[in-house]
Amino acid sequence: MNYNSTKRFTKILVPIDGSKSSIKAAELGTDIAQIYGCDLVALHVMFSQSGFAFHTETVTGTITTSSLNDLNTEARQEAEKWFEEVKKISERSRIKVKTEVVLTVISIVEAILSYAGKESIDLIVVGSKGKSGLKKLILGSVASGISTYAHCPVLIVK
Repeated sequence: MNYNSTKRFTKILVPIDGSKSSIKAAELGTDIAQIYGCDLVALHVMFSQSGFAFHTETVTGTITTSSLNDLNTEARQEAEKWFEEVKKISERSRIKVKTEVVLTVISIVEAILSYAGKESIDLIVVGSKGKSGLKKLILGSVASGISTYAHCPVLIVK
């Protein structure tokens, strides 16, 4: 069957956390986007365990609009380094990539799946292990959660 003759994917999502696995996922996602002539989205999710964003500049952890803006700016600056690497990869294949940073207080998996649903993502390409450092896990918890609950196909990259 020639998959090029039937356009199966129009939007591919690649969650990025700066790990080698997520960059490999971006490389494969770019290759697939080139084959299908579809859009590629690189997404970084910033998680706040307490339900509130904490910034070192705030007094006693008080949350202000400016501290939330500062935190968002810092997250975007860190993610921008990873996004630049993804952009270089995609430029080689002449694929345009959209980059997004989102903040979540629920879970990284839920934020990725919610984004995928809202943006009509057809395929999620995710690294098998993130930056958690738990090398003994066979499959990272984020990759596992995405593959379990996604509304679309998921490709897990080692």
